[in-house]
Amino acid sequence: MIICRTPLRVSLFGGGTDFPDWYNSNNGLIISGSINKYCYINVRKLPFMWDFNFRLRYHKTEEVKKVNQIKHGPYREIIKYLKLDQQKIEIIYTADLPALSGLGASSSSTVSAIHALSTFKGQYLSKKQISQLAIYIEQEKLKENVGSQDQIATTFGGFNKISFKKDLDFTVEDFLNKEKVDELNRSSFLVYTGLQRKSDKIEKEKISNIKKNKLDRSLHKIMQITNEAFLEFNKKKINLKKIGMLLNKQWEEKKKLSSKVSSPVINKICKISSENGAYGTKLLGSGGGGFVLVICPPNKRKTIIKKLKKYKIVNFRFEDTGSTIIYKKWLKKEKLLIKKI
Repeated sequence: MIICRTPLRVSLFGGGTDFPDWYNSNNGLIISGSINKYCYINVRKLPFMWDFNFRLRYHKTEEVKKVNQIKHGPYREIIKYLKLDQQKIEIIYTADLPALSGLGASSSSTVSAIHALSTFKGQYLSKKQISQLAIYIEQEKLKENVGSQDQIATTFGGFNKISFKKDLDFTVEDFLNKEKVDELNRSSFLVYTGLQRKSDKIEKEKISNIKKNKLDRSLHKIMQITNEAFLEFNKKKINLKKIGMLLNKQWEEKKKLSSKVSSPVINKICKISSENGAYGTKLLGSGGGGFVLVICPPNKRKTIIKKLKKYKIVNFRFEDTGSTIIYKKWLKKEKLLIKKI
């Protein structure tokens, strides 16, 4: 058995500039951090006595004989890409937080499956190779309306500046020191809106608007805000009030990317947080639901959470392990391990 653990992520700045239709002409810039909430993929060889060759368990259960019968697109395409279609395989997915909530769970699942299945086969891919393959599977093989940041953020882990250059490959810079990350941890929490959403329609509208040059002004503004945030993070002492102000600006521009990004519930959470001392708020992910990020003074944290008592609050910390194989059954001594690639 192989167990892979891959973090979810909180994207602070630059969302929208990671669409290929944008960065292939204009470059892209993301500031994102992986968090200590994870998805897990268990892969094992099925015993020979079963009539089916593939069993998949996520929010559904699939038991099929042929790989082309698998309905879960990413898992099917990964098995085919790695030429594991003649094996008998079980894949089980679990996660710490709900899917469809703006934390990059879909790409985290894809990354985990690539990492686990390639290890199962005896292929040891680099973090860059895993990221590139996840982007290829989602964007090219499945034609999903997705950007390119989540696959990278969840694979690499850390608090990163991810740069997309036209005609060049992406680069990842883990740039925030432990002291600043700790301060950000003390000042941040997530609020669950209770709304799950499928991002495809929202992202499809954004991509269509990018192709029609309707989002040029907003995305250039988002790039500017992200650059300002990067400079602010790199100052000797972090100014969370300034970071929060930039987060609010980012949120205002993000709402212009699609008519479906915000909602009355989301606006209410942001308003309550701001009125009670939050520096900044922003919905995570494509929009429509999921989690709102709140950055506030540590001494205001309890007050804001109390005012938001009707919602579910999630405390988290930024982490730096990225996608990791934490268990291999065939080791001489079966035990948990951390293996970075």
